[in-house]
This record gives sequence, C-alpha cells and structure tokens, in this order.
Amino acid sequence: MGEFKHLCAARFKEGVVVDDIIRELTKLAVELDAVKFFGWGENMLDQEALTRGFTHVFVLTFATAEDLAACLGHGKHCAFGATFMAAVDDAVVMDFPLVFVKPALPPC
Repeated sequence: MGEFKHLCAARFKEGVVVDDIIRELTKLAVELDAVKFFGWGENMLDQEALTRGFTHVFVLTFATAEDLAACLGHGKHCAFGATFMAAVDDAVVMDFPLVFVKPALPPC
C-alpha cells in the first residue's frame, strides 16, 4: 500500500481568524515526525452547490495508516483538535490510502 492521506474540509465560524488556525496547524505538522507532508488550500471558485460553504481543505500525508493513527492519538493533536473543532461550523474528514494513477511529472 502507498501513502496514507488525512484530508479535512472545513467551514469556519464567523469571526474566526483562519490564519491563526493555519499557523497552529502548520506548527503541529512540523512538530510531529510522522507527518511526511502538510498542505492546505482555500476554495477560490464560487460553486456553492458543490462546496456547501466549505472554504478550506487541509491534507496531511503519512507513510502508513499506523503513523496516522499514532498522530491522531498524540496529545498535541488532541489539544489542537479541540481548538479546531471550536473554530468550525462543520468539517468533513477522510482518511485513505492514496492510489496513484498518473505519476507527477518532473518540473521543467
């Protein structure tokens, strides 16, 4: 099996300073050795029928499902999770092994 992904789409509460949440999540991802990659993005297209108000997506990559489970159970993740959940109206989380279909091309 290949990499294991942890994906979270979020819709933040009114008045939340999203940059503060991103800064804390970035710090957490750097501190946890099991995290191989962390990236995030903000929705840029107005497709309310498809996005249902979710504005941000966060993606973490782990070598194995066991690494993800260890991260989810880590005290620092649990503490951040409480902060994160207090800041969002709603979130969708998915954990899955990544199936590679088309390899990334090397940069030109």
